[in-house]
This record gives sequence, C-alpha cells and structure tokens, in this order.
Amino acid sequence: MSAATNRREFLQRTAAAAAAATVGAAGGPVLAAEGDKCPMHAKKKAVLKLSSQDGRIPGKELPEKLDLMEKWGFEGIEFGGGGLAKRVDGIKKALEGRKIKVSAICAGFEGWLIASDPKIRQKAMDSMKETLTAAGEIGSVGMIMVPSFNGQDKEGSLPVKEARELLAPLAWWTDRKTDAPKSLLQELGDHAAKAGTTVILEPLNRKECFFLRQLADAAAICRDANNPGVALMGDFWHMTWEETSDMGAFISAGDYLKHVHMASRRKRRMPGEDGEADNYVDGFRGLKAIGYSNYISFECGCDGDPMERIPAAVKLIREQWEQA
Repeated sequence: MSAATNRREFLQRTAAAAAAATVGAAGGPVLAAEGDKCPMHAKKKAVLKLSSQDGRIPGKELPEKLDLMEKWGFEGIEFGGGGLAKRVDGIKKALEGRKIKVSAICAGFEGWLIASDPKIRQKAMDSMKETLTAAGEIGSVGMIMVPSFNGQDKEGSLPVKEARELLAPLAWWTDRKTDAPKSLLQELGDHAAKAGTTVILEPLNRKECFFLRQLADAAAICRDANNPGVALMGDFWHMTWEETSDMGAFISAGDYLKHVHMASRRKRRMPGEDGEADNYVDGFRGLKAIGYSNYISFECGCDGDPMERIPAAVKLIREQWEQA
C-alpha cells in the first residue's frame, strides 16, 4: 500500500470522525461503532436511483435507448441542455407511460457566469433561464452549471473573490443590507424554483476549472445564496482528485446535494473498467448518511462493448451500495 493511499485512508477516517463529532455536539446522531456500515443515522432512508446521460446508451432513437435502460434497471435519464426548449415535446412523448424520469439537464447554455464582460454574463443568465424553464417542463431535478471552465478565464473571468461575491455574497453581510440587490444565483434560483426545478453547481477538478473544486465550497455558496432553487452535485471522477474523503465530501454537501455523476476512477470510463480502483463504497456511505434519494448518473466513456459494460456497471454499483 502506497503512502498516498495510507494518507487518503487516514483522512477519510478523520473526516468521518469530525463529521460525527460535529453532529453529536449539536445533539443529533453520532457515529456507529467501527465496523457498522453507515457512520450516521440519516433522518430519511437513502435510495439508489440509477441514471445515465442519453448519449452513453446505445441506440439511434430515444425510445430504443429507453427500452434498454428499463431492461437494465435505470430509473432516470440525463439530457444535454443545448436546444432543450425545442426538444421538450419529443422528450415528454418518449417518456409517456415509462418508469424512467428525467434526472438532470447537463449545461447547454451560452457564455459563462463569472465572465468579466457583463454582456457574456447576461448571455449566460438569459440562456440558463431558458434551459431552466424547459427543465421544469420535463420534470428534471435541475440544470447542471459550472461557473467557469479553464480556458474561459483566459478570455476574461473575474478574480476569485469578486466572482464569489457576484454569485452569492456572504450571508451574514447581506443580512445587514436590506437594500442589497439579488446575487446572480439568487436570481437564477428564483427562476428555477418558479419553474419547479433547480440550478445545480458542479465542482470540477483543477485541470478542468479554476474556481470551484470541492463540494464543501459549493455548499457554502448554496448556504449564502439561501434559495430553494440553488443546489449542488458531486462527481466521483472529479472527487477522486480533489476530495480527501468521498464520504466526508457528501456529508459536507448535506441537503444541498441534488445529483451525482459516476465514472471509473482512472480513465473516466464505465464503472468497473478500471478494476479495483473503481470502489465507491466510501462515497455511498456518505450518501446513506445524508439520506440521499436523488439520482446517480453515468457520465463516462466506454472502452468495451456497452451492451456488456453497462449492465456490468449497474451490477457493480448495486453490489457496492449494499456494502456501504
């Protein structure tokens, strides 16, 4: 076992103990004895609901994809947000009479939210609102949003501190200023909530973004936005590189967590294609600790035959969920 692995395991145990101490001090549940499956007793029972991005599923037309997904035991499907408004009727028709629901909408908007150019920010806001309206029409949990990717900052993004304040100023400060204008996330959150959905912040790894990389940071932004239409998600692939503990990260997200992405932990392929590295039990323990009941969605490539790899991945995830 490498020193890096030892350090990761130590930090995982430390994060779990710290989370338990915090909850226990507040008069809530505490850690179970060592060896028990779940570190905390959630207020509600967690449920495993598998989803996949539609492009990952074999098939030329959506009904063909949905047939396979039902056969393999999926309960949700995730769509890209590009041109979503024009696809609403087709999606609703394809899902009629099926158990599968829309889990999330992945981006698809124009511009980026923390651009230094106000015109680019406004383009992002306008296109996000359009996508959020469509997301609500098809019953999606939310629209996934990354405030800025690496590369976009070279074209002009705000400094981190200024960007953070623009998204959601510190709650204690805005409480003192009754005339403070709505932040960008408060405005988007209001629109999302009215549409019956949410805007979902996604932390990425540092090779893909410079601004938001850990679930705890996203949770702090959600806290300051203080809006029912603002939420966050976790992605096991990005968490592999940025979080010291999958369980601790999900516990830090708490009720703000509305979506999860899944991929193999080395090559970002179908879960199981990286062998023993594809272990999600620690993260599943965190999801069970917070009573997570939204979707876990495949966002990944596939090196093998998807007709074999996808059902094998479903089997792996269900087995590890039971182990957690």
